[in-house]
Amino acid sequence: MVVEKSLSNSTKDPLVSNKIVSLKSALYPTIVEEMSDLESGTLVEMLHLDQEPIIVEEDFSVPITQFDSIAQEEEDLLKLEAEVCSHGDTVHYAKKPKIFANCSGSYLYDSYETPYLDLQMWYSAVNLGYSNQRINDALKNQIDTLPQLACQYLHKEKIVLSAKIVDSAKRAFGEVGRVHFNVGGSQAVEDALKLVRKTTGKSRQFAFEGGYHGRTLAVSSITSSYRYRENYGEFGDRAEFVPFPYCFRCPYGKQVESCELYCVQQVERKFEHEYTGAWNPKTKKSEFGAFVIEPVQATGGYIIPPKGYFERLAKLCKEYGIMLIDDEIQMGLFRTGKMWAAENFGIKPDIMVFAKALTNGMNPLSGIWAKEQYISPDKFGPGSTHSTFSSNSLGTAAALEVMKIFEEGNYEKTVNEKGAYFLARLKDLQKHHPEIGHVDGLGLALRVEMCQADGFAPNRELADKMFQRGLEGDLKVNGCKLGLILDIGGYYKNAVTLAPSLEISYEEIDLACDCLDVLISECKA
Repeated sequence: MVVEKSLSNSTKDPLVSNKIVSLKSALYPTIVEEMSDLESGTLVEMLHLDQEPIIVEEDFSVPITQFDSIAQEEEDLLKLEAEVCSHGDTVHYAKKPKIFANCSGSYLYDSYETPYLDLQMWYSAVNLGYSNQRINDALKNQIDTLPQLACQYLHKEKIVLSAKIVDSAKRAFGEVGRVHFNVGGSQAVEDALKLVRKTTGKSRQFAFEGGYHGRTLAVSSITSSYRYRENYGEFGDRAEFVPFPYCFRCPYGKQVESCELYCVQQVERKFEHEYTGAWNPKTKKSEFGAFVIEPVQATGGYIIPPKGYFERLAKLCKEYGIMLIDDEIQMGLFRTGKMWAAENFGIKPDIMVFAKALTNGMNPLSGIWAKEQYISPDKFGPGSTHSTFSSNSLGTAAALEVMKIFEEGNYEKTVNEKGAYFLARLKDLQKHHPEIGHVDGLGLALRVEMCQADGFAPNRELADKMFQRGLEGDLKVNGCKLGLILDIGGYYKNAVTLAPSLEISYEEIDLACDCLDVLISECKA
């Protein structure tokens, strides 16, 4: 569809021609371009629809001064941010931080209404799309009825939400348990660690190289990156980190077809005798209270383990009395095509941690689910752990609506089908770009590992260029101009990790792959 709009009393200007009008279709981003074959003062709005032109009669007057004022306001805001905001968060991973003004579906919009197709959805926090109407309405309704309540009191949404999570865990793991809420992912992981200490009396844990569980002081001890601990003294309870089964770059130099799960054999070896430092054969007790896992490694690069790995590891933990903590913060809530990522691997955790997408990125809410034997009232009594805003009424209302949406939809089917289609498109893209060393995916958790031309040596520079270039907002793809939101992870910071909305359309998947094609071609040139 082509829409002509009259620009009365205006002159041609690049700022005007780059303006995106505010028709924010989640399927077809609206693009305005100045066309050389049209008379002065006419803009053309282009959508990916094969329809006849529709002439819009009303004026579309956009004074040049409006765009000048937007540019000035952003300049002033960035200057102010540089003076008053800490750089301790992740904003300044971008060389030029981007200010966004709106969002809808799979898109973010800047102050000029430029659409940015988001392929990471706030680190998988917005699984059901930006500005989801049902969740927005649930939150607005709660604001009008019970917007605040001290967490020492009960409200309906907390109880019903807890029941739904408990029921989902029972279906997934065949276990009875309870839920305890908190605010953020790191805080929920700390609650899990407290429960382990309460249960086992032990403060040391196993965790994976490449694992990320948060950056609070306690959780930094089980997050493998030393840079999160370096400036904060000694960590006497630092985890023992073991290699994750990263088959594309096997740390043992093995091939997955013939290794016979050599990586898990190395964990098993720690319990062959007392001199590995892991356990005492005489008392049959381990030094470690828990093994903290991500079924699919998230910040580590969306690494998917081989079949059989976690089943064998879980058996080992059970044999030696080591609790299994399943971190579902980024991979839970159908990201991998199952309600809980652990379901893909036959894992039955003792404790499960969830956050992010539970409220679709609305009011913060996180929590843990644990087996009844560990979290029953006589074991984990009142005041064992608490936060002022845990189980806040706005968060529980949003989360309850999220759970209802999942119950009513067939997300296991649709996510796996879309994921398979997206993965096939990425593998096709790989054939045209030798710099794509590895692609893989589970549900709509996908990875594209950028390499040198040999298809293996990590290429951090190329991945970073892609990230920065996508934020510039002027990619020209299929006659449209837009931006692309990516996240870069992986051990070598060369993995493009894709976590699109679970509601992403097939047209948007095609657009995403076309954008990636253009992006790689530009950035490797």
